[in-house]
Amino acid sequence: MLMKSQTSMNPTDADEGTPVSVKIRERIRAARKRFNANDNIAQFIEPGELEKLLDEVEDKMKAVLDSLVIDIDSDHNTDKTARRVAKMYVNEVFRGRYVHAPTITEFPNAEHLNELMIVGPITVRSACSHHFCPVIGKIWIGVLPNEHTNVIGLSKYARLAEWVMGRPQIQEEAVVQLADLIQEKTQPDGLAIVMEASHYCMAWRGVKDMDSKMINSVMRGVFLKDPNLRREFLSLIPQKG
Repeated sequence: MLMKSQTSMNPTDADEGTPVSVKIRERIRAARKRFNANDNIAQFIEPGELEKLLDEVEDKMKAVLDSLVIDIDSDHNTDKTARRVAKMYVNEVFRGRYVHAPTITEFPNAEHLNELMIVGPITVRSACSHHFCPVIGKIWIGVLPNEHTNVIGLSKYARLAEWVMGRPQIQEEAVVQLADLIQEKTQPDGLAIVMEASHYCMAWRGVKDMDSKMINSVMRGVFLKDPNLRREFLSLIPQKG
């Protein structure tokens, strides 16, 4: 009688050779969620995987430098560039993709505040999702609370803006994402956001226009319905440019 030899493989062993980006992507697809450049995917990243993702990005960045015919073995200026770029993307400029939203303590509007409040300018830094060139600008946020509005600290608006902008973005979508987030957190009668930014995909490449800026806005609630309130908000914003 012939005995069949069976090689058993522990699923964990097989899983060990799978790139961490593939594991994260499979979880996202299984949940039928999207993972666009400006989406946050923190809920699909397990403890310890961000460091592995950093290592994976470093390896692939070395391949990019190799394809650009840059000698990372002999050039002392670029021998650690792949690691630096990986850390920049994962831990800094695209951090808003990989970490959960900052903890925001919300307080009830005990004093029933209902006057216009403006926060800004908040300096924001992002990268355009078309060329990964820097987007540097300022944001002004106007809030008209009501007695049911949750009150958050002024610095928390900056933290929320940093989290949203810390992803590859296009400015029009970034402002809407920030407005949705603040609306959800505070539930005001009105919300207004204006953003002005320089796009280095225009200054550093392409037309190489160093002075061009983009300004856009989102108006919600009473800011959309009441032109006088909208004018008051816009008039109180310091001269841009």
